[in-house]
Amino acid sequence: MKSGLVKSSHHNSQEQTTFTKKCRLEGERTMAHTQRRGWRTLALGLGVLLIGTLLIGQVPATRAQPPAKKDSKTEKPEKPAKPEKEIQIVVPKIPGINISGPDGEVVKSINSMLEEGWRANSLQPSHPASDYEFIRRATLDIIGRIAKPAEIVAFMNDAKDSRRTNLIKKLLESEEYPKHWANMWTNWLLTRSSVFGKGKYKEETQVWLEDQFAQNKTHDEIARALISAKGKNTDNGAVNFILAHVGEAVPRDKHSEEGQFDMVPITSRITRLFLGIQTQCTQCHDHPFDNRLRQEHFWGINVFLRQVHRDGTPPMEGGRMMTYAPLELKEDTNVNAEAAVFFEKRNGVVRQTKAVFLNGAKMPAETTNRRDELARLIVEHDSFPKAYVNRLWAHFFGRGFTQPIDDFNEQNEPSNPELLKELSKQYKHYKFDQKRLITWLCNSTAYNLSSVANKTNDKPDTDPYFSRMLLKVMAPEQLYESLMLATQREVGKEARKTERDRWLDNLISNFGDDEGNEVNFNGTVVQALLMMNGNDINKAIAPEDTNAGLVYKSIAKHRGAPDAVIKDLYLATLNRLPTQKEIAKVKSDFTLRTGTRDTPAAAYQDLLWALVNSNEFILNH
Repeated sequence: MKSGLVKSSHHNSQEQTTFTKKCRLEGERTMAHTQRRGWRTLALGLGVLLIGTLLIGQVPATRAQPPAKKDSKTEKPEKPAKPEKEIQIVVPKIPGINISGPDGEVVKSINSMLEEGWRANSLQPSHPASDYEFIRRATLDIIGRIAKPAEIVAFMNDAKDSRRTNLIKKLLESEEYPKHWANMWTNWLLTRSSVFGKGKYKEETQVWLEDQFAQNKTHDEIARALISAKGKNTDNGAVNFILAHVGEAVPRDKHSEEGQFDMVPITSRITRLFLGIQTQCTQCHDHPFDNRLRQEHFWGINVFLRQVHRDGTPPMEGGRMMTYAPLELKEDTNVNAEAAVFFEKRNGVVRQTKAVFLNGAKMPAETTNRRDELARLIVEHDSFPKAYVNRLWAHFFGRGFTQPIDDFNEQNEPSNPELLKELSKQYKHYKFDQKRLITWLCNSTAYNLSSVANKTNDKPDTDPYFSRMLLKVMAPEQLYESLMLATQREVGKEARKTERDRWLDNLISNFGDDEGNEVNFNGTVVQALLMMNGNDINKAIAPEDTNAGLVYKSIAKHRGAPDAVIKDLYLATLNRLPTQKEIAKVKSDFTLRTGTRDTPAAAYQDLLWALVNSNEFILNH
């Protein structure tokens, strides 16, 4: 779909809802009506368009979810119907990829296995993404923001045959890489919505994680440190993961026998995050859809956590005065000495279980620290590498091999089992090196494809074969950083932090509680409306200082030359140059209004407003 101002990279789905079509038509009418009334008003027309395109953008992701579970089984998604006439599949050659050695061999295996699926299902992969699309996509995915104009120029000046591979390496070596991954991991560990998901506790965890990623600590090292963490959160932010999910306090007269907390939330969160296995429902009964998971498995893992002791009290959820008292996590070996808990079956029968892991492994009698032993069992489990490969695949490709990504079970089989198995094997072989895994994924053919569909891969049931790049809505953190970068918002370090926290709190509170769904955080219409009318966006686009901000700087740099200023605005926001048709369209409708805002800067600011509120800006494509 195209507007008169911004060319969308989104394909027109044949599965659009009636409501979505109405949104598009209304947007087109609104834009036609408002082009004579100024660009800020035009942006509101684009906002209506945005509502439609955001909804359209969510159709493939939503429709690609597994069907609702029925009785004890889940229906498997149907394979795409093969065309009546066999088509010749041509796998595009990706420009700028030049990777060799062991990493090159892994990339070849990824390409080979995906190509096999394309041919088997008569799916012609989309054409390669342009270099402009690629640098924006990779920069967003690897360091959490859009690219800077200077970075785009340097990228385009790099050698054509290796510029993409070189960019991936450069981004992984960037100082922003550990910050971005620390931010994502903090959300996965603590959620955005809890007491621990904001404020001082969140900052402590981010600092610890940033240090881990800056040192390129491996995934197993980070997992072990989180599960077995001890000490004060002011010294070791890793302890906040356990402390955030201790659950209900056990009555004091039961402490000696059962421990300080029931440790129910952390039991299921550990298996879900590190093994991709959802055990929460087995707290009360055997898993209804997976015969391998029983109630005793949940409580067997729970025993490993029953000696956790917390000194200090965190603030109450929703309290007005958020006083983040220092907390300390200890291992109290004097409680739950029998290493067993009681649990009640659905029929009312009460049973007891010792510390037993999912695979039946029992805790050795000589164990002095149960969480150390639990961490060992977690990282040595077959699902440990598989769960993280699946999680990162979803981050880079818009969906995992399973949907949801953290629920491996008998009724949720991966779409590409052999590829998942091979990548997990290689990831483990290379010592769980995240940078290496990212290198493999981003150098693959699939990651370098366009998001524009063709007639063979434009249906949701083709999404699991990754023959095109799926659209992703920016996370709130990515959106904030990209907006500030695009508009060249200038604010002091402390003021920026305060503004960022307030802005993100506003977004997240408006979007509701995303507990348990952090990795699939999707924006809504509210996100568009907040951007359109937000005071912070106004300040960024039209700063009081006429020597600050993108528009003022560009006008001064190019002495007001329209073509040059328009190019600056497009490159800074959409990370690409406008087409000649787009430049002509902007200039033909570029009418300055009378009144106090009758200045060239005001009109350019309205153009900037429209660009950052376009679907092409909000979507990672």
